[in-house]
Amino acid sequence: MKKMLKILIVAIVAICIIVGAGVMYSGALGSNDAQLDGQEIKLAAAASLKNVYDNELIPMFEEKYGDVKVSATYGSSGDLQTQIENGLDADVFMSAATKQMDALIDEDLIDKSTNVESLENKVVLIIPKESKSDISSFEDLKNVKGVIAIGDPESVPAGQYAKEVLTNLNLWDSVQSKLSLGTDVTAVLNQVAQGSADCGIVYKTDAVSTDDVKIVCEAPSGSLKTPVIYPVAMVKSSKHPEASKAFIDFLQTQEAKDVFVKYGFTIH
Repeated sequence: MKKMLKILIVAIVAICIIVGAGVMYSGALGSNDAQLDGQEIKLAAAASLKNVYDNELIPMFEEKYGDVKVSATYGSSGDLQTQIENGLDADVFMSAATKQMDALIDEDLIDKSTNVESLENKVVLIIPKESKSDISSFEDLKNVKGVIAIGDPESVPAGQYAKEVLTNLNLWDSVQSKLSLGTDVTAVLNQVAQGSADCGIVYKTDAVSTDDVKIVCEAPSGSLKTPVIYPVAMVKSSKHPEASKAFIDFLQTQEAKDVFVKYGFTIH
C-alpha cells in the first residue's frame, strides 16, 4: 500500500512539473507576442518587392502577429541605401542586390547578424504587349532604332545588372545612345508597358506582374556573373528590434517562401 502511495505521489509530482513547464513556456510565448503589440515596423525595400509585400506578405505577417503593423517605403536600392545613411527611420532593409547591403554593413549601419540572403531573381528583356517588334534576343538591341529602357546603373541594381549583361555581350557601346534611364525598375517597366520605350531590361518578377508587357528572353547564360540576390537585415538604429527580427524570421518560413515563389522569385 505504501509503495502504491509513493508511486502515486511521484506520478502527481511529475504531472505537475510537466503542466507547470507547459504553462511557463506558453506564458513566455504570450509575453513575447505581447511585447510586440502596438509596434510598427518600418520596411525599406527595393521597388521590385512592392507587389509581393503589399498584396500578400505584409497582410500575412500582420494577421499572424495581431497588433504589429508594417509600413513600407519602396524605391531603388541605391536611393534607399543613401536615405539610410542619412538617417532614414527604418527598421528593416531589403535590397535587390548585395552591393547596397554590404556597403551599409561596412558602415556599421546594419546588424550583420540578422543579414539573410534567401531570394534570387532573373534579368529579362521585355517589349510592349502589342509590339510588332522583331526583337527576339539581346543581340537584336544593337538594331533597335528607338528607346531602350533600363534602370540608372548609378543607383538602381536592375540597371547595374542590365549594364553588366550588355557589357558582357559587347553591346554596351552600341546601345548607350538609345538608353532611357529609369529611377527604379518599376519606372522601367512602366515605360515599356505604356509604349514610351521599344523595349526594356527588368527583373522577371516585374515582367510577370503585368499583362502589358511580353518577356522576350532571359539574360543569356554567362552574361550575368553577379547573381541577382536579395538580402534582408535589420537596421542597427531600429526602434523595434524584437518585432524587426520577428519579421525577418517570418520571411524565412515556408509559407513566406511559397509566396515569393508565386511572384516569380527563386529561393536561393
